Amino acid sequence: MSALRITILAIVVALTSGGFVAARANETFPLSSKLEKIYLTAFDEALNRHASRQRDGTTYVSTGDIQAEWLRDASAVMEPYIGEAASDERVRESLRGVVAREARYILLDPYANAFSTDYKVVERKFEVDSLLYPIWFADKYWRATGDASIFTPQVNRAFETVLRTLRDEQHHDKRSHYRHPDLANGGKGSWVHYTGMIWTGFRPSDDPARYQYNIPDNMFAVVVLQRLSEIERQVYHNQKDAGNAWGLALEAQTGIEQYGKVYVKGFGKMYGYEVDGYGHVNLMDDANIPSLLSIPYFNYLPANDAVYQNTRRFVLSPANPYYFRGKYATGVGSPHTPHGYVWPLSLVMQALTSSDPEEVNRVMGYIGASDVGDHRLHESFNADWPEAFTRDDFAWPNALYGELVQRQQGGSPGR
Repeated sequence: MSALRITILAIVVALTSGGFVAARANETFPLSSKLEKIYLTAFDEALNRHASRQRDGTTYVSTGDIQAEWLRDASAVMEPYIGEAASDERVRESLRGVVAREARYILLDPYANAFSTDYKVVERKFEVDSLLYPIWFADKYWRATGDASIFTPQVNRAFETVLRTLRDEQHHDKRSHYRHPDLANGGKGSWVHYTGMIWTGFRPSDDPARYQYNIPDNMFAVVVLQRLSEIERQVYHNQKDAGNAWGLALEAQTGIEQYGKVYVKGFGKMYGYEVDGYGHVNLMDDANIPSLLSIPYFNYLPANDAVYQNTRRFVLSPANPYYFRGKYATGVGSPHTPHGYVWPLSLVMQALTSSDPEEVNRVMGYIGASDVGDHRLHESFNADWPEAFTRDDFAWPNALYGELVQRQQGGSPGR
């Protein structure tokens, strides 16, 4: 039996012996058995069914029921397994293969967000986070394992491509040639004023941005670029790229703090979701990560930060147009899916960013309530009727749920 499967079984024993207790609607029985089944299915399948080793030595990670690899999804799906890499050679080789394949994808087209197994572009929606996630993943693997061999010359070229692309998109109006028919203004996107932040065409949900400076994306960029600076300095000994990455991080952070904050009555000073630099702010949050809810998850701010707490109260309230209440669940959804549909991804993130045991327990109840018998977390579900859901097979929330369970049992995968 592999070390990973031993870990899974150990956590399941702890989960069922102590575990979370919550109820679906008017039911009073514990849901630990449901949560156990979801965990067994979710955490095992994310690695063993969605990740496959390829003949070229890389690892292809399917998003689920769509036969393509999204850079964001692949990184996020595999991240919870980093903690197993030290003791499980198969896991370690799979994770090393993820880094290698993502580098090849980036070099193929840094503006694409999804690719096929045979290195063809499936979707060319420029999303800042799609370039950030592979660096985030590689850095976390390196720091957890000490294995710097993943940083090959090809990976270095990919990281240089990322840095160059982000610099171009920081000056989108003057330097970028990217266009997409789904965007306003003839495919250029809405007009923006220079802020130091990085322009994005699409949100992490794959939906067009209303305003092209996405605040959670840029927060994620600040964190990732600082880590890239350290990789360039310590591994590649490239002081120029290290300084460039660090400088871009500081410029984006300055833009966030100058243009991304807004005072909202009833909540105080908080962060908006999107801005244009001209004073327009989109007040909302989306279940997809990076999100405003996930700010402390990727370490831009600590969870007890006052502005984050104000932002969190907004996100988890009816003031957020994509916060839904139903008979079986309450949580954040997305314009990507029908009105009234809550995303398990956001429920897991709510639990991961909470220090309130009662809130975590309540959210675990919603997660258990979403199980329609297949023991998988779906993309979204109707908060009044969980049997109505989107996507039969969506790897990302399942892997993130595995991380949540591990943390609740005292582990900290990949962190």
